[in-house]
Formats: sequence, C-alpha cells, structure tokens
Amino acid sequence: MAKIKVDFSKIIGKMKPVHAVGQPPIIGWSSDKLFHYLTEAGIPYARLHDVGGGFGGGKFVDIPNVFPDFNADPEDPASYDFTWTDPLITSLMDSKVEPYYRLGVTIENEVWRKAYRVNPPEDPEKWAKICAGVIRHYTKGWANGFEYDIKYWEIWNEPECTNGRRVMWTGTWEQYLELYDVTSKLLKAEFPEIKIGGYASIGFYALKEMDPESTWCKDCQSYIDLFLQFMQYIKDHNCPMDFFSWHSYDEPKYTALYANYVAEKLKEYGYGHAEQHLNEWNCGPQNRDKACHAAATAGFIISMQNSPVDIGMFYDARCGTSIYGGLFNPMTLRPLKSYWAFPAFNELYRRKDQVEAESDTEDLYVAAAAGDPEGAVLIVNFRNETLDLELDLGGKEITSCRLTDDAYEYGLCNFTGKLNPYSVTLLTVR
Repeated sequence: MAKIKVDFSKIIGKMKPVHAVGQPPIIGWSSDKLFHYLTEAGIPYARLHDVGGGFGGGKFVDIPNVFPDFNADPEDPASYDFTWTDPLITSLMDSKVEPYYRLGVTIENEVWRKAYRVNPPEDPEKWAKICAGVIRHYTKGWANGFEYDIKYWEIWNEPECTNGRRVMWTGTWEQYLELYDVTSKLLKAEFPEIKIGGYASIGFYALKEMDPESTWCKDCQSYIDLFLQFMQYIKDHNCPMDFFSWHSYDEPKYTALYANYVAEKLKEYGYGHAEQHLNEWNCGPQNRDKACHAAATAGFIISMQNSPVDIGMFYDARCGTSIYGGLFNPMTLRPLKSYWAFPAFNELYRRKDQVEAESDTEDLYVAAAAGDPEGAVLIVNFRNETLDLELDLGGKEITSCRLTDDAYEYGLCNFTGKLNPYSVTLLTVR
C-alpha cells in the first residue's frame, strides 16, 4: 500500500515555471498553427535552440542566420536578416509564451564530415556586438524591431563536447571562456535589465554511480571538471551570470542530486544569486507517445519543482520525426501522450502556492498547490504496476480527476484509489 499525504495548510514555496519547452512546434517553415497548444498548456517559455532543423534551417534564430556576413558592420541594421525570426518571436509573444533566446548555433550532429558553424567566432568582441544588435532589435525597437520583454539570453550551448564529436564547439575550452567573458560583459553593460547566462552544460552524470564498463558517457567526469573551471574563471574575471543552464537526459530520481550539486557550487563560487535552468531534459525519448513516457515527463517536472531548479525546459516541442520531439504527432498534428503532463502541471502552477505533499514510495511522485476555492494534486506512478493508494488530503474532498495512462489522455474519470501503471493523475480538491 503506497501512501501520500498532502497538507494544504502548509505552504512551502511558489510553483515554478518548470514546464517550459525547447523548440516551438513550427509546421513547415513558418506556420504557428500548433502554438495554441502551448497557450492552452500554460507553457511559460520556449527556448530557441536547434530551431528549424539542421543548421537552423538556414533561416531562424542562429547568429549566422540573422547576421549572414560576419565581415559586415554590426552597427548597420542592413547587416541583419530577421525575416524568419521576427514572425517566430511575434507568434510566441502572441501565444503568451516568452522566447528564451540561445545566442549561438544549431547542433551539427554529423560534424565529422565537416564543421560549418560550430567553430569559435573569429572575433569574440565583434560576435558580442552582433548579439547586442539582436537584443536591441527585439527589446529596444532597433532596426525596425520590437520592444518585447524578453528576459533570458543564453551564450552558446554545450561547448564542452570533449568526446571527440565536437558537435557544438570545435574550439578549445579557453576559447569558450573568452567568448563568455567578452559577451557577458558587453551585453550586461548595454542591457542591464536582461538576464545573461550559459553555458547549457551537457550535464553532471558522473555524480551518480555508473557501471565502470559503460562507454555511453566516458567523458562525464570531464564535464564536471570543465564546469568547475568555468566557475573559477568567471569568478576570477568578475563575469556577470544571472543564470546557469545545464542538461539531463536521466531519470527523474537523479534530478535533485544534480541540481543540489549545481546550487552548492554556484554558492561556493559567489554566484548563489544565479538562477538554475535545466533547459534540456527528456527521460526515455525512445518511448514517445507511450504511457511510460508521459509518466516520466510528469515525474521529471515534479522532481524539478521539488529541487533547486528555477526553470525547466523539455527537449523538445518540435513537430517532427525525431524521438526527441515528444509532444506532437507529425502525421496527425495532434498531441502525443506526454503533452498532457504540461497542462496537468499548469493546474498547479497557476494556483501559485505549493503545499506540502509527501510520498513514501520510490518512483511515486507528488506535488500539490493551494487554491481558492479548489486546490490541485498531481500524482505520477512511474512504475509498471498498479499501486493501491492511501491518500490523506486532510479532509479535502476530491471534485475531479483527470488521468493519462495507456487508456486515457488527460481524460475525466472517477478516482478509484488505485494508481494504474505508468499513470499521471490530476486531482482537484475542495
């Protein structure tokens, strides 16, 4: 018998925007017809990385796309091409989804053939000035632009690829540190109101016990070593960093382990004020559109809520054939099962106040939020077995139940006191 206890009288903090996404679901080159699903799920942010397919489709977001000739003048509006990125940003803003802009390039997975855009910028200061032009265009109205309130601007993505593939950065670690140093200072000086950060770390998998014979992450320890070098460097050079971003494609149960480590090191190096963004995650993407992936997704969201993570972003919300595009079916243009984890969590997020909720069973995740007149409880059974549940709601009455599992997709049903295998259960209570 599994046990869950929820105490609506004990507010323990605020619900956090850990149900954001990467890559909005663009159809073709420019259609935003699926963006309403982001609005309906209350998605707070969409990270703009790997947008538009290989090499950013040659059109979207990436610095080489919006500034195609590096020899051009970054102070001249004519040097920029915002043709495709403008409507993308506007569509997101109209959909009440704030863009989270990655300043850099799209991953080149077959870089072994040739590296096109993942090489270090020839002139870091000029590259930083180009980034300033992009920010000025979207937040200050420059170059026939906009005055959008876009807070987060991330400097590159996963530059520490040391496993021989170098799919994001062909340069040395020292070259990236210089790029961060120059860019962060220049951007913060001109735009003190925005939040600057990086570096979208590959992750901290070496913190857990791993099979010594495993080869899947032979460089995991080096990722931690490079993180510590980064922290020491920005401390020594007094670099601004409003947020540190990192990634995890691990199980939900390891989220707190990694997040606590990051929080500890940020504080140790004098950046305890910095937000922590887990802005790429996806547990078991090969299982997309299965109940187990929906449960993993919802469980991961809850694990971030209950950790030091400030913002979490699922990778990703594209509508395509990649296993990582886990929210939409490219054939039917309908949501896949995992999508429903997001509106379910949003029912807690929009209530704002998180209350104490405890589970006594491994792989049984719970979070709850107070509301007037109704509160909400989200329960995830990340086990391939039915669990009998003893649920203590402190006398509150269940008023509705929505279920996502093998048979349901966020469907209304009666709560039976049992949790189906790989299930996501949303309860409202009064």
